[in-house]
Amino acid sequence: MRNVVRRDGSSPGDWRGIAAFLAVTFGWSWGFWIPKAVAASGFVQRVPVLPDLGAFGPTVAAFALVTYANGRPGAKRLALRALSRDYPKRWLLPALLLTPAIVFASLAVADLTETTPAYPWADDPVVLPAAFLVILVLGGPLQEEFGWRGYLLDPLQERLTAFGGAVAVGLVWAVWHLPLFYIPSETIYFRNPFLGFAVSITLLSVLITWVYNNTERSLLPAILFHASFNWSQAMFPVLDSDPASLTMVGLLALTTIAVVRYWGPSRLTRASGESSFG
Repeated sequence: MRNVVRRDGSSPGDWRGIAAFLAVTFGWSWGFWIPKAVAASGFVQRVPVLPDLGAFGPTVAAFALVTYANGRPGAKRLALRALSRDYPKRWLLPALLLTPAIVFASLAVADLTETTPAYPWADDPVVLPAAFLVILVLGGPLQEEFGWRGYLLDPLQERLTAFGGAVAVGLVWAVWHLPLFYIPSETIYFRNPFLGFAVSITLLSVLITWVYNNTERSLLPAILFHASFNWSQAMFPVLDSDPASLTMVGLLALTTIAVVRYWGPSRLTRASGESSFG
């Protein structure tokens, strides 16, 4: 299993590398989350007190496998992909603004149906930019994107096309979150419908892949896209309104369909020639 990554730190289309990544990712994350879920269910009286490190599973797995295969130089190349800015900067617009626009449009439906949620920052708007930074670092993007897009996506794109690979990553991404739906402290997930979440996260995966493939596989736009999605829902809790949440899923679906039809399912890019992830 030594050669499970390319020289640039990404993984090739080798099922052994994919399987190893999934095993480490789920083993790490669920090892932290499942004891909490079991304790919350009442099946056991006491579980070990574990640090809150479960969300780092995908990034831990990516760096562990890249380091195993290519040593510290490989890990450095993977890390530098989050700093690369060698791509058309216009793609930062959808990365940062697309999902907030969808959330804001969905909240208009909440207003029309008199189901407008309460905004946690209403008395102190300065919280908004500070929250973005916190979410960027500790709310998922840096904890996950080195794994989902930095390691897992490319080999799946090579085998399944860009659209197929994005859907596969989205489904894995959704299932990875499953224990959180049984942990009361995870208020965004606890007792919320898993199916709606799985559909939304899979659609989001396609949209992030679209931006990723059009930005020379830089991880920075993917990280920002992920942060923007999480931030917009945390600061403008669209899920607290059923009409708004259904509208959000519908708008995500329409946007994804438009992207796939225009940019094409094979690469999700309009560039001619070889695939951007090949």
